[in-house]
Amino acid sequence: MSKLENMSIDDLCINTIRTLAMDAVQKANSGHPGTPMALAPLAYVLWTKFLKYNPKNPNWFDRDRFVLSNGHASMLQYAMLFLTGYEVSLDDIKNFRQWGSITPGHPEVHLTPGVETTTGPLGQGVMNSVGMAIAEAHLAAKFNRDGYDIVNHYTYAFCSDGDLMEGASHEAASLAGHFGLSKLIWVYDDNHISIEGATDITYSDNVARRFEGYNWHVQDLGDKGNDLDAITKGFTEAREEKEKPSLIILRTHIAYGAPNMQDTPEAHGAPLGEDEVKETKKRYGWPEDETFLVPPRAMEHMRKAIAHGRALEDEWQMKYDNYKSTFPELADQFERAMRLEPPKDWDANIPEFDPSEGSVATRKASSTVINSFSQQLPWIIGGSGDLAPSTKTLMEDSKYFLKGQHENRNIAWGVREHAMCAASSGMALHGGVRPYASTFFIFTDYARPAIRLAALMELPVIYVMTHDSIGLGEDGPTHQPVEHLAAMRAMPNMCVIRPADANEVGYAWRAAMLRKVGPTMLVLTRQGVPIFDRSQVTSAAGVMKGAYVLSKEDGYVPDVVLLASGSEVQLILEAQKQLRAEGIDARVVSMPSWELFQEQPQEYRQEVLPPKVKVRLAVEAGAPQGWRQWVGDAGDVIGVTKYGASAPYKENFLNYGFTTDKVVNKAKHLIDRFKSANL
Repeated sequence: MSKLENMSIDDLCINTIRTLAMDAVQKANSGHPGTPMALAPLAYVLWTKFLKYNPKNPNWFDRDRFVLSNGHASMLQYAMLFLTGYEVSLDDIKNFRQWGSITPGHPEVHLTPGVETTTGPLGQGVMNSVGMAIAEAHLAAKFNRDGYDIVNHYTYAFCSDGDLMEGASHEAASLAGHFGLSKLIWVYDDNHISIEGATDITYSDNVARRFEGYNWHVQDLGDKGNDLDAITKGFTEAREEKEKPSLIILRTHIAYGAPNMQDTPEAHGAPLGEDEVKETKKRYGWPEDETFLVPPRAMEHMRKAIAHGRALEDEWQMKYDNYKSTFPELADQFERAMRLEPPKDWDANIPEFDPSEGSVATRKASSTVINSFSQQLPWIIGGSGDLAPSTKTLMEDSKYFLKGQHENRNIAWGVREHAMCAASSGMALHGGVRPYASTFFIFTDYARPAIRLAALMELPVIYVMTHDSIGLGEDGPTHQPVEHLAAMRAMPNMCVIRPADANEVGYAWRAAMLRKVGPTMLVLTRQGVPIFDRSQVTSAAGVMKGAYVLSKEDGYVPDVVLLASGSEVQLILEAQKQLRAEGIDARVVSMPSWELFQEQPQEYRQEVLPPKVKVRLAVEAGAPQGWRQWVGDAGDVIGVTKYGASAPYKENFLNYGFTTDKVVNKAKHLIDRFKSANL
């Protein structure tokens, strides 16, 4: 142990980080050891000199946020969390990538204390970090006062070649530079290695010039991955920049110190092997036969973070207590934003739409609803992908969020759907704001990876997706979503709501605002749809339960149950009238949300869809997948099984079979078939 006793405290701690990563990956026989070994000095400097955090209160609001966008290097983060005193144990390190452990293959928020977001798909983490920086800038502009900077923290992200190759990073960097997010700092690990080999087989970007073009402050530190002074100077200069986000470019060597694997692609995604691990430890001056060794001197040094973090939080709390005394009204608003709890009667101004208004597109009704409550919920923030005039998502009581105007709540994301949705996740993760993001439903294709991760993280992001079907009309099949409803409904933790009329929109927004676990997607029409006369039918409040009986049958038990969502509900209402004229008793069920309906007690679900009524017909202008769950073996679906067409929307519906006559004839056929089968 004499070599360890004589080793400088910096080298001792850095080599502890490296060897923990090597040993954990080796024990799991799976993982990515090379990058943690390369980035250990960088992480050490950040965690011991710059990062503001309290290991014993990982959710302290004014902490700095750290994002490991190159999430394959997760052992770097786990080692840092363990060593600095978070609730991550050495046993957790030893259980890396095992069933039930809190140290999974890629970092997962809500699972591991101190992990701020779920990363792994490259580019997602850096996009999340932009959202975090937006939230910090917005809250600081709203609540800070001279001498009381109660919102004052940085967002740091480590990223890789892969992150910067992904187009997503271009969207995010462009936004951050445009908005002047000066408290956002990325470090680019320029290790020259990708899975297939050296990066020069595929990548020759001038990263510094690219980011300068995005209006970032850029420092290229060169081959200084182990130079603690250079890294310290880089972070210091980045934090001093007050107008632009910062990029630090750092040349590192993957699997640093490994005699046969340093600077090789093999070190990226596989264990080094027992012999190579031993040889590498020798080079570090480390006991080669020791595994998971944490020298007491290293632990003592790293655990200073506990007392330091407690002092930082106490200092902030004292400042906040004085702020609360001086600005009690602002403090009350700040605390409400932290809780994100709608006040009583927040929805009192959501209007009841009258049938006399004629046909109203649900996207237009949504605009009215948003602006009826936006002042009551000042922590709502969001915007669209350059489509606010079409998606109708602009809050009239606020201006645009811009550089120097970070207090505003409308965000012009530009044509950057992927970054919009990923940054919205970052805002939700940060806290203090409730984000919504909007575009045409078809363009969820551009944003789906970010939406999927929001669902995986169970984030309460609201998506407002308009132009929902072949009803879009003349723009044609490139803009008409067909398979998208089925795809979004297949996503765990996602709640899709497709309201049928303006009054259902009001309750769809209520459901979205009250939902705290998982994203909610409102899917809205471009074309006008009639507002149902509810003087004789059920209130639209049934939307809150996912499905409800909109128009009851005349008798005790209906002959058929007609189900639909969105604009197709008007068809089944008309079909009910025609069937009634022919002596066939039909029930009409509006079913805007399968997910909300599935959450209801069985008694309610059976009340809406009586088990004894086997003949059911679903109607939806989208792929029919999934409807079989609700219509059963004796039922059927009128859906869309091919792409749309460029034509006025009424012609599209006519030619694709979405007519009252088609619904009536199909219902009669199902009834006859069922009777014949049961004779």
